[in-house]
Amino acid sequence: MPIPRVLVTRYFQLLINRQFAEAERELEKIKQKMHKTEWNRGYFRGLYGMMLARRSNNNDSYAFFSKLDLNDKGALHSYRREFLNHVKNRLHGDFDRGFFSAWADCMHVLSRMNLANNPT
Repeated sequence: MPIPRVLVTRYFQLLINRQFAEAERELEKIKQKMHKTEWNRGYFRGLYGMMLARRSNNNDSYAFFSKLDLNDKGALHSYRREFLNHVKNRLHGDFDRGFFSAWADCMHVLSRMNLANNPT
C-alpha cells in the first residue's frame, strides 16, 4: 500500500507551522500505513529527520531548514530537482532513494504553499 499523500502533505504543513505535537501524530499515522521495505524505511527516516531539524534551534548553520527560504519558489524547485536526481540515481540504495524522495516531496509541497503571511 503506497503512503497516502494527504498524510504526508499534512505532515509538511504542520512542520512548517511548527506544530510539532500534531506533526508527531501525523508521522505515527504515516508509519502505521507503511509496508516494511528499505525504501519506506529511508522515506520515514527522512520525514523524521525533518522534524528533528525543524525543532532544533534555527541558529544551526548546518541544518538545511535553517538556510531554506520558504518564499523562494525557484530555489524550492531547484532543490526538488536535485533530490529527484538522487532518487533516480541507481548507485544509491533503496534506503537512500526513499530518504531523498521524502525531501523531494517536501520541496514539492513547500513550493505549492502560500507562505507569504506565515512567520517561520
